[in-house]
Order: sequence, then structure tokens, then C-alpha cells
Amino acid sequence: MNILVIEDEALVALSLMELVRTLEPGAALEGPLVSVQQSIQWLKTHAAPDLILCDIQLADGISLDIFNDLPIDCPIIFTTAFNEYAIRAFKLNSIDYLLKPVEKQELAAAFQKFHLLQYKYANKQYLSELKAVFDNFEQPKKYKERFAVYSGRSVILVPAAEAACFIKEEIIYLLHRNGIRYVTDFRSLDEVEELIDPAQFFRVNRQYLVHLDAMESYQGDEWGKLHIRLKAPLKESLTVSKDKAAEFRRWFG
Repeated sequence: MNILVIEDEALVALSLMELVRTLEPGAALEGPLVSVQQSIQWLKTHAAPDLILCDIQLADGISLDIFNDLPIDCPIIFTTAFNEYAIRAFKLNSIDYLLKPVEKQELAAAFQKFHLLQYKYANKQYLSELKAVFDNFEQPKKYKERFAVYSGRSVILVPAAEAACFIKEEIIYLLHRNGIRYVTDFRSLDEVEELIDPAQFFRVNRQYLVHLDAMESYQGDEWGKLHIRLKAPLKESLTVSKDKAAEFRRWFG
């Protein structure tokens, strides 16, 4: 494996490279490079190493700037006397962030993490499973399109688009646009919220989860609350608290 060392302090670089040779005797070392500009030039003219050991504060600037415009895919272990750049470092391909003076035990743990990642990414089954996980994340969430409700002793289906709102009283009701209430099996409005499209339904308060198309209009009062008027034949009077008023306005508009 090829390891590139970027470090502007000669004695620190010498000590670090000796540690690397002890821990990774089969590795080929490149460097040390001592500046941002030298590092950029080297990376532009050489094949990417397998791993970079990189000090953050170099003679001519911050080494994080090296990677701003260079498409470097290899992992990086950062070393520094300060921890103020940790968050920015981890936005890159950083696998560890070691504070100086670098201790053998910590560097060994960083190499162990590096080799574990190498093994995993060489494993085709692992990559396939990882890809499946990310593919699932990329898929748009599917919301419930219809609800099974009780009409007397019968169970019928009500399309989500025909639900004016869900109401919590002793049980959870689905209120149809035609004004009929149906009993559901839901135990809470929180459970319903997990299933419906938040672009179409809004939780106006603890008791009501309302469909956008069932709303006729709303009006504010002097206390900052909003009062929603539903479309006929619905007669429910719904109030949005002052705390949720701004959120509702954004959602409604």
C-alpha cells in the first residue's frame, strides 16, 4: 500500500514516518510534502495513494484547502495540534482525526479502521447490501392511499383523498368529505401521521389531522390563533394554536 505523508515540521514528519514503518512495514511511503501548493502539484501529477496522512496546518495555509477542487477518493487520516477543524475534516474522506503528538496506539487504531474499510469495500456481498440500503433511502416514501373503516358491522375502504380529517375522541374517527364519521382501528393520531402525506394533511391540534382539500379558508384572531373553516357540508370548527400558526401558514400557502 502507498501512503502519502503531508507534514511541514521535519522532526514531526520523521517521527510519524517511523511510526508508520513500525505499524505498516510493507507500506511504501511518499513525502513528506510540506505545503498546500506542493501537495496540490504532487496529487495532480501522481496516481492517488491508498491513504494520506495529513497535518492540517501547513506552512502556507490549511491543508483542507488541498482537497477543495481535487477529486481525491482515497481516505485521509488528519493530524493536528488543534481540534477546531474536526467538523470540516470529517466532511472530506477522513477516517480519523489524531491530535499531536500522535501516539502509536492511536495511529494503530486508525490503521485498523482503514484496513477494515478496505476489507469491506473489497467484499462484493457487502457492497451489494450497502447499495441496497442506499437504494431504499433514495426511493420516495409511499403513503397510504386508502383506509379500512367500519360502517356498522361492515368494513369499507375510504380513499385518502376523500378523508376530510381524522378526529381523536375516545377512539379515532375518519371524517368523510360527505360528513359521515367512520370508526377506525387506529390507537392515536401519531399512528395515522406516520402513514399519510404531510403535504396533504396537517395536524392542527391534538384532536384533528385535516386534509388540505377539505379546508375552505382560515382566519386569524387577536390572540394569534387561527380558525379554520371546512368546506360544506362539514361543520367542525378547528383552531390552530398560536405556536403552530406560522407553521400552518407556510404549509397552507
